[in-house]
Amino acid sequence: MEDAVTDAGNGGTPGTDAHPPILVAIDGPAGSGKSSVSRTAAERLDFGILDTGAAYRALAWTARRIGLDLDDAAAMETLLDAWSYRITLRGEQRVTVAVTGGLSAAAPTLAEPVDITTEIRDHAVSGQVSRVSKHPAVRERLNAMFRRTVAGSGLPGVVIEGRDITTVVAPDAPVRILLTASPEVRAARRAGELPGLSPEQVLADLEARDAKDALVVDFFTPAPGVTLVDTSTLNFEQSVQAVVDIVRAAQNAAEEKSRL
Repeated sequence: MEDAVTDAGNGGTPGTDAHPPILVAIDGPAGSGKSSVSRTAAERLDFGILDTGAAYRALAWTARRIGLDLDDAAAMETLLDAWSYRITLRGEQRVTVAVTGGLSAAAPTLAEPVDITTEIRDHAVSGQVSRVSKHPAVRERLNAMFRRTVAGSGLPGVVIEGRDITTVVAPDAPVRILLTASPEVRAARRAGELPGLSPEQVLADLEARDAKDALVVDFFTPAPGVTLVDTSTLNFEQSVQAVVDIVRAAQNAAEEKSRL
């Protein structure tokens, strides 16, 4: 499995061993706005953004394309052995995948990198993500990939958002945030992004996904040291500012501590 990488010429100040990237870890349930809020907050902070959910979506898309059983943990590990995944950390997000080795014969159209940025946002793919993310070995391998990606990003900071971020992927991040909202609010927001689906349909899908996710991770109770940001009564701008304020407060506190 090839690691995700930053886009060449993505800008930002290169990090060094003495100054590793500042990590901002953001968790949250589906529809909480964590992806759009995290990306905008990262831009304002001049940080990179690592959308970990895109990797799970891309893996689910690839498995479906090849015809593998997403519920088969061994099949998913075999796919990971042959899977090449790349994502940009700055600017417009682009996601590409390729399948090499023995599996390439089963997916000849994926022998070379294919841009699936749009495809992984399809509603049909969203409904399959839990089937691949439920496998502990898959999460462990992708989490290791995320850590390597951030460490080698060469950026001054990275906002990393998605499943298990505050508790498993980056439990030692100086800033950890749980971004949430009520099911009804999340459904209303997602319905606006999914033409053809009613708020009631989206709510039913979200509640089903919440139930599946609850078997793996608690998206509604912040772990010790994690700051809860409930966006149920906040608009988008207020949600972004809440995250930026938390990060800047942490930066100021770290600077004060370094001067002591």
